[in-house]
Amino acid sequence: MSPTSGFSRQAAIAGIGATEFSKDSGRSEWRLACESVLAALADAQIGVEEVDGFALFTMETNPEIAVARALGIPELTFFSRIPHGGGGACAPVQQAALAVASGVADVVVVYRAFNERSGHRFGQGPPSFAYVHNTDQEYRNWINPYGLLTPAAQEAFLARRYMHKYGATSADFGAVSVLSRKYAASNPKAWFYQRPITIEDHQSSPMIADPMRLLDCCQESDGGQALVIVSAERARDLPHRPALISGAAQGVGPQQISMSSYYRDDIDAMPEVELVAQQLWRQAGLGPQEIDAAILYDAFTPMLLLQLEEYGFCERGEAKDLIASGALEIDGRLPVNTHGGQLGEAYIHGVNGIAEAVRLIRGTSVNQPAKSIDNVLVTGGSPVPHSALVLSADH
Repeated sequence: MSPTSGFSRQAAIAGIGATEFSKDSGRSEWRLACESVLAALADAQIGVEEVDGFALFTMETNPEIAVARALGIPELTFFSRIPHGGGGACAPVQQAALAVASGVADVVVVYRAFNERSGHRFGQGPPSFAYVHNTDQEYRNWINPYGLLTPAAQEAFLARRYMHKYGATSADFGAVSVLSRKYAASNPKAWFYQRPITIEDHQSSPMIADPMRLLDCCQESDGGQALVIVSAERARDLPHRPALISGAAQGVGPQQISMSSYYRDDIDAMPEVELVAQQLWRQAGLGPQEIDAAILYDAFTPMLLLQLEEYGFCERGEAKDLIASGALEIDGRLPVNTHGGQLGEAYIHGVNGIAEAVRLIRGTSVNQPAKSIDNVLVTGGSPVPHSALVLSADH
């Protein structure tokens, strides 16, 4: 296939930077944001004064004007926000690529910074804004009275249905956790560095929301991660091998609700993910068989299995067998979450996963596969409104 999208390979991620990932940063979210932006600009060797765009989450608590003011960025010609939490993780990069490819901005920075462990913890239940009477929070009227107060509880329904339909087991989910922790154990920046687990550890971990155990759930982390997006042409003159943005897509499926869409005929399907996959393959001129590695959003282990299927790496119900075959290992067909993922490295709302995809393209991951890595799939959260990227090497 050949690319069909006008912005495909016209922009690239040229810089990545992060704070340390911790459980208590000891400083403000604003400072974490500024530190990660400075680190990413230093990595790209681009001056702060050249930044003229930001693309962020709506959930970001550090406004672009505050970061621009703190860092001395004189002017912004582009700024945008993407909703839906982790589901939007990759969409700010799409926004940045569109802005750069169209000439609206030259240097666009994406960042995500929060104290999600030492501050408000997503796993503690609905935040204060959830009780505001508006359409955005309407769906909670249909789930909160039944005890579905946390993301884990909301996605547990889908996971249980998937198990019933395809014969998957808790141990099949646990295999994802074991692999992520294996990668994290050799990543010095990961919270769980040098702390691998066994399937027995997973199976004996506390039940959080049946069928999901503690070790099926991602971390709660403090930290910041930033990315610098410029034109592909400029990226070629910068220090690092460019990670070309060859595909970037968003998707909302039928009867979409946040976290789990209970009013669909098949609650174990994720049509929004399938929609994004179709766009990506068309934009990039690629198919799943040409993806060399993947960073799959692993807020909860069952969602990784469903994504493998929706993106076409195997048939429905076969993800457990694909994982058991060793395909996701470092020397397998599709190494997945080589940084340790959000289960093992840190939960920075998926943006740290985009940075790992850049390292895989550069050849600098601490768990770099021996084979050539030319195309990496990166996904946002599911089954919320979804987004994803394909990053490619520049040949």
